[in-house]
Parts: sequence; C-alpha cells; structure tokens
Amino acid sequence: MKPSHGKVPMSIVAIVVCVFAFVGLLYTKDIGYISSATVLSISSCKPELIIDHPNKSPSVEKNVNSALEEVLGSDDEEDKDEFYPHCRVDRGKWVFNSSFKPLYSDRTCGYLERQVACVKNGRPDSDYRHWEWKPDECILPRFDPKLALEKLRGKRLMFVGDSLQRGQWESFVCMVEFMIPTEEKSMKRGHVHSVFKAKGYNATIEFYWAPYLVESNSDFPIIDDIKKRILRVDRVAKHAKHWVDIDILVFNTYIWWLNGYKIKTLWGSFPNEEEGYEELDAPSAYRVALRTWANWVDTTIDPNKTRVFFTTMSPTHMRSADWNNKKGRRCFNETRPYLKRGHWGTGSDKRIMEAVVSVTERMQVPITFINITQISEHRIDGHTSVYTETGGKLLTDEQKADPLHYADCIHWCLPGVPDTWNQLFLAYL
Repeated sequence: MKPSHGKVPMSIVAIVVCVFAFVGLLYTKDIGYISSATVLSISSCKPELIIDHPNKSPSVEKNVNSALEEVLGSDDEEDKDEFYPHCRVDRGKWVFNSSFKPLYSDRTCGYLERQVACVKNGRPDSDYRHWEWKPDECILPRFDPKLALEKLRGKRLMFVGDSLQRGQWESFVCMVEFMIPTEEKSMKRGHVHSVFKAKGYNATIEFYWAPYLVESNSDFPIIDDIKKRILRVDRVAKHAKHWVDIDILVFNTYIWWLNGYKIKTLWGSFPNEEEGYEELDAPSAYRVALRTWANWVDTTIDPNKTRVFFTTMSPTHMRSADWNNKKGRRCFNETRPYLKRGHWGTGSDKRIMEAVVSVTERMQVPITFINITQISEHRIDGHTSVYTETGGKLLTDEQKADPLHYADCIHWCLPGVPDTWNQLFLAYL
C-alpha cells in the first residue's frame, strides 16, 4: 500500500490545535470570558475549531429594518451542541421572539418589590420581555420550573449579595412559585434575610443581604452618605454564620464598590474602632475583601455537600454614548438591545473582573461562574429607568421628565434580563 502524501493524521492536527489554544489561553489579556464552569478546570479541547462570526454589516446598526431582519430571522440551532458546562455562553446574540412569554408577570407574581415592577409602574412598551439569548456554541435550554423544583427538593438555595442579587432571587422565586399550591408555599421577608418556602418539596429559596460580602458599617441600616461607609475587609463572620448548612450558594458583589470615591477600609484590631481606616481604590479594596470571602469558603465549605456559584458583575448603562446614542439620556426610552457583537460599555469595570479571576483561580473549593456580564451588556432596554421608585415612593411626573437625574439604569425590570441569568443558573444545576 502506498503511503498517503500531503495528509496529516487527525490526531496530530487535534494535538497541535490544543497546544496553540492552551498557549493562547495563557497569554491572552482578554477577560471578556470567564469560564462559566469551574474555574479550576479547563474544558477539553474539541477536534473541531469554533470560529466566531464576524460583526454584521454596519448597516445593521444604522438601519432599524435591517437590524430587525437580522434578529427576527430564524436562529438555526441544528448544528449546535446540547448545553455543556464549558460552553462559551458569553458569545451569542439576542433574538426577538414574539411568541416567547415570560413565566410570570409583575401582576401574577406577588413577590416582586415595587422597585422592579415596571409594568405596574407604567412602562408602556413590552418588547423587552420577548428577547432570548442564543449562544453560538450550544443550545441554552429553556427554564423548566418543574425541573428547578426537583433540583431543589430537600435543599436550601441562598442568593447572597446586593439589590441586584435580590432581583435574581425574586426572579427565581417567581419562575417557580406558580407551580406550587398556595397552601404549600410561604414567604418571610426580612431586612437582611428573606426565605421563600416550597413546603411540598422541603426546599427553601433564600436571599441574604450582604452588599460587600464582607462586613461594613452600612450593611443595615444603610448609610446614605457614601463617604461615611467603612468596610472591615478582613471580617465576614457576621454574615457567614448564615451561609453555613446551605446546599447551594450564589454570591455576587459589584455595584456598591463603584461609588466614585476611595473605599475606607479597616482590618485588624483598632482601639478607636473606626478611626484607623485606610483609603484604597475600589479594585484594591475589592481584591482584599474577596480574599477574605475566599478564605472563608475554602476553610468552611465542603464541596461534597455544597455547590458554590458566583454571579459576575451586572453592567450599568448610564452613558448612552457607549451605544452610539449621543443624544440619549442614560437608558431612558431604550426599547431594544444594542446588537453590536462583543459590546462592552463603561458600566463594567474589567479591573473588578480581573480581581475575581485572580482570587478564585487560587481557591480550593470549585466555583461555578454564572457569566452574565457580556450577555447583559447588550440589554440597554431592560432597566427600570423611570418606571421605578426612590425612597419608597414612585417617581413623580416631574422626576420622570428628568431622566438624567432619575432614570435607574442599574436595576432591571422583572420579568426581564435576570430571568435569563436564572436560565443559565438552572442549566449549570
């Protein structure tokens, strides 16, 4: 038999591809991707190459009709894999689906806070509730409330963090509660700790308020004057005692660190209590605090009994020039996503992402990331904007007419974008 010329065995090709991919991983500075699976492992190299699609024609961004043709067109998923843990969920697109209906509304679910109940608060448009995220590499399964409840049977699930994490918790509760008879469910709300019980499943879905994860003098009650807030970056025990014996923990901390000021930090023992603080820039203080949290996780959590998740930072959309709307007023009156592939605005601080990566990659307990940042970057249309409340009161007509000062482009309408976060979360469960 004559030897074949010009053909290289596929096994050798696969090895070469894997080597180059691994070298690229070591040297890349692109942190847009944090593995949505355990950070301590690297996905197995596939024999096929995944080539990212190039950006669409600029006319897609300039012409509304062309854009609608792009997003309303059929999304071919025949060549995609079923969802797998290392799927690059951050790469994909939002697809409009008029037949897609949320599992709940702010009128059918009584567990939503008025702050995020945009329809109740007068938001007139509804398209923002009909977009689905479609990853390039895999098929993201729809949220199945019955499956979610079965996954939680006999377990405690706790979301830990700030008001954005509370939004994810409320979203999750509303996505499952309608499956449970009224007499078999209950909600106990607290300023710090809230618990939804699914009695028939012997399960709880809980939220614990810890905006910095570590302790501060502004945990509760909240100190409105940002300059007076002081963080004890080496202490977490006051909060962490509530995280023990939880089966599934979902952590997040981001927005409270970005206040425009240096962070007053305190560690060790000081005779004059809060007088011995040191001011650090936000990324440095965040890194120190996250190490304290990571040390608690590594020394306390048994990974055979508890799964630990970390929701990446939720982007803000305060600067309309980020999406080429120079005449815009924050996120006010935005009614559809910004579809430019790979869009990254000024509301996501990559220094914080770097801190998360550097700390978690050294941890012993596996951390699974719910990588929401790139997905949410596109959703300039999903915020509560002027359809919200401030100080416990709905915005007045005068305040609504002044979106530059009053539009909330941090929090998200529910139902809305956080439902997709929980769609990802359930896929990993």
